[in-house]
Amino acid sequence: MTAPPRRSDATRAEILRAARSRFAADGYQRATIRAIAADAGIDPSMVMRYYGSKDQLFAAAVDVDLRLPDLSGVPRRKLGAMLVEHFLRRWEDPTDDALLMLMRSAVADESASARMRTVFRDQLAPALLGLVGDEAEAAQRAGLVATQMLGLALCRDILRLPPVVAMDTDTVVARIGPTIQRYLTGPLS
Repeated sequence: MTAPPRRSDATRAEILRAARSRFAADGYQRATIRAIAADAGIDPSMVMRYYGSKDQLFAAAVDVDLRLPDLSGVPRRKLGAMLVEHFLRRWEDPTDDALLMLMRSAVADESASARMRTVFRDQLAPALLGLVGDEAEAAQRAGLVATQMLGLALCRDILRLPPVVAMDTDTVVARIGPTIQRYLTGPLS
């Protein structure tokens, strides 16, 4: 028999829900602990009790997992298209907007920028290491992939540029996939 959830678990979850919503709407800089607490229906001191600081709350709210697939089983010639399709699904997942929330905040806030860099460094570069076998090269290729995927997300999901938004997934994969493929498997020089 499992124990019933504790009230503190419910409070913590409500604070995170409110923080995600507030950070998504206002970005890191404009979101305040007072506003998040009001959204959660609690005293601001409770937010600080559970999370310690705005930075720590933001880190918990944007705990991003890219959920990268195992690339070792993907035919080499299909890696670019597969990664573009994967990132499109991640950006557009209505149940998990942490990645877009982090991106919106990263544009204007150094803490959020550092968090975004950490996500890509700690998740994408190791995934590519198995493809190339060299850490420095994997990091460089991951950085190049990030330029395209973050630029695509910015234009498609944040700035909502009409020509980019109008493209269906297959079209985006067909247009961006070859560039990602080149970054993954082409010569770097």
